[in-house]
Amino acid sequence: MIRCLLFQAAVWSTLLALPTPGKAQDDRLPNTGAFPWKEDDVSAHLMDGAHQFADTRIARAIQSREEQASKDATKEALTALRKRLQHLIGLVDERVPPVAFEKFGTGSQPGLVAETKDFRIWQVRWPVLPSYWAEGLLVEPTGASASAAWVALPDADETPEDVLGLGIAAPAHHQHVMQLARAGVTIIVPASINRKEYVVGLGNNPPKPIGQSHREWLHRQSFHMGRHILGYEVQAVLAATDILLKSNSSQNVLCSGYGEGGLVALLAAAADERLQGSLISGYFGQKVPSWEQPLYRNIQSFESDLGVSGLIRLQQGRPLIIHAVNGPESSDPKGNLAASVQRPEIERLLRSLSEATRTACQVIDAPQVGGKDIARLIDSLPEPAPELLQDLRPGFDSAERHLRVFKGIEAHVQQLIRDADALRDEKFAYKAEPGLRRGNWSTKRSHPTLDPTRFIEASNARRETFSREGMGEFDAELLPLNPRSRKIIENDQWTAWDVVLDVYPDLSAWGVLILPKGIKAGEKRPVVVVQHGRNGLPRDWVDAGKPAYSNAGAELAQRGFVVFSPHNIYRGEDRYRWLNRKANAVGASLFSFIIPSHRQILNWLKTLPQVDSQRIAFYGLSYGGESAMRIPAVLQDYSAVICSGDFNQWTRKVAATDYPGSFMYSTEWEMPYWNLGQNFDYAEMSYLIFPRPFMVERGHHDLVAPDVWVAYEYAKVRYLYAQFGMADRTEIEFFQGGHSINDQNTFRFLHRHLRWPEPK
Repeated sequence: MIRCLLFQAAVWSTLLALPTPGKAQDDRLPNTGAFPWKEDDVSAHLMDGAHQFADTRIARAIQSREEQASKDATKEALTALRKRLQHLIGLVDERVPPVAFEKFGTGSQPGLVAETKDFRIWQVRWPVLPSYWAEGLLVEPTGASASAAWVALPDADETPEDVLGLGIAAPAHHQHVMQLARAGVTIIVPASINRKEYVVGLGNNPPKPIGQSHREWLHRQSFHMGRHILGYEVQAVLAATDILLKSNSSQNVLCSGYGEGGLVALLAAAADERLQGSLISGYFGQKVPSWEQPLYRNIQSFESDLGVSGLIRLQQGRPLIIHAVNGPESSDPKGNLAASVQRPEIERLLRSLSEATRTACQVIDAPQVGGKDIARLIDSLPEPAPELLQDLRPGFDSAERHLRVFKGIEAHVQQLIRDADALRDEKFAYKAEPGLRRGNWSTKRSHPTLDPTRFIEASNARRETFSREGMGEFDAELLPLNPRSRKIIENDQWTAWDVVLDVYPDLSAWGVLILPKGIKAGEKRPVVVVQHGRNGLPRDWVDAGKPAYSNAGAELAQRGFVVFSPHNIYRGEDRYRWLNRKANAVGASLFSFIIPSHRQILNWLKTLPQVDSQRIAFYGLSYGGESAMRIPAVLQDYSAVICSGDFNQWTRKVAATDYPGSFMYSTEWEMPYWNLGQNFDYAEMSYLIFPRPFMVERGHHDLVAPDVWVAYEYAKVRYLYAQFGMADRTEIEFFQGGHSINDQNTFRFLHRHLRWPEPK
């Protein structure tokens, strides 16, 4: 502590004023231009540019998708698109084999809900996936059945009772459902997950609101596991379809929905050709871009791979009726739904389709859908009955049913999280090198080491998967470096400069370079790249006096290392989260901006005459520690890696609901990465760093995760290095501290593995 205080005092006492005008060439590094921004908050310029770049990529992706669709509408292309859709909404689990809709009552509530001379309405449930049962209402004709069955989907804030008009008149957009019932159509109405705020209690803590709807709560955890709340609701529709077709394989199954139910119906018909037609109300024509809609609608790669037009194309000539009525309206800090339908938006959408696809579409403007309106889907229907149906279940509470369905989906996701550890082993470590699989109980004192060659070769393929699918990549060429700089600090031991580099059009990289004084001509020094955490700035490591960093970047320069402290764009709270959301729309993420920025930083550092390009280490704290697990996993030019204040069981940290420190309970809604939990946790990311030296810093009182999580995940890393005879290249330091660096063993680690002598 005394050493740190003395060092900080020395730094502060030697800070110099910014260079005066008139010495411009002395105030910047050789071979660099003038620094482009005068304002202090350079990070704001970087964020503005990143958003502009993202907007451009989205526009290009949509144009490219539409051009490709117009050129290739073959059956093979549509089959590939359907498989892509199924993957992106998580339709990857085998459903429970169909049996029948189970009619049931609960306590004093009878299973029979209502009855007329034409039909009976039953309370039913049916299995979808292990632990997940859908529930809803079944309309069963009393006479001869029609040749069709119907799945009617309510909006998220409607109930099946609303759709069927039990006790209250059904809204206009659902009144056709009762016409179907009187015509002898079998109808199933699943219960949906609502938009109401989730109130949760964990352990002995009393329940409290957490600023998330039920839909967002399920979205966050499922997205990271390659599933989706929309996909789960589609699975319920398809499980119902399985049962309907099992009972009568010759009947047509059709679907309709309003609002969120309309989107689910559209997705279901696009994903499964067994649905012979669909009626979508209150979804089309809302002039809100997909990436600005509520978070629970976030589908990875939606704009680059699918788009609403792609979902329509996947109907492949089956009738699609677009009911152009206002949809539901909701407002949320993470996205909005605008109720008003813009007819020009619908027309624009239809113009983007081929003539054959447009012919299969029909637009209805009337508030209520009549029998003639849906003649494409089913034969003529009787007029709706004027009387209201009475619910035979006294005091029925739909909230209890909602909770059962909600908890069933959550249970399925949480089981995926528990199973993922073993699945990742099979996908990566054991597949790359079967010798890593632990065998029978052994009493041998020592075991032979394995040859790492095969594992390293296999890791390269996994690295491509991690970069392309885990983090996401932009299809863009890096620009020339165009370095620009300005001197910001000089003392008797080192000099520091702001440096900015071009990455992509509108996207720049920025950081602080510290060069020790006394570097001889021709001498090449090792480099330590030090990465700040969330809401941080490059000088946090240099002279900001923040206890978590202890000005360690400056001390490393004092020890003789060249130091570079980059700025990463996770600053500005929701502004960078919205950037991540935009990136998701084209299959990318926040690290799709950060990784190429670091690639440019490495490219530039290698041009400096003082830098040894073979000795560049990465040292990150907090979100910088998260960066330490992702950036060097892709960029192999980082020759040693230190993760501080972040290493843990990442899948549980992001998506588990049984840990109060999980991101499920925090504001960091950008943390889920599409399907990452099924493929990469921190052990697997460290496998991509292997065989480079790798270290973890862990404060016992760091609330990022429990010690046991950190120790467990690191044990897998230590095991891997040891099996290849490289245990001396990895270490973990537990220290009696919190969310901060500790730097003592870390400095020794850097001196040893960067081959630079420690100061005496």
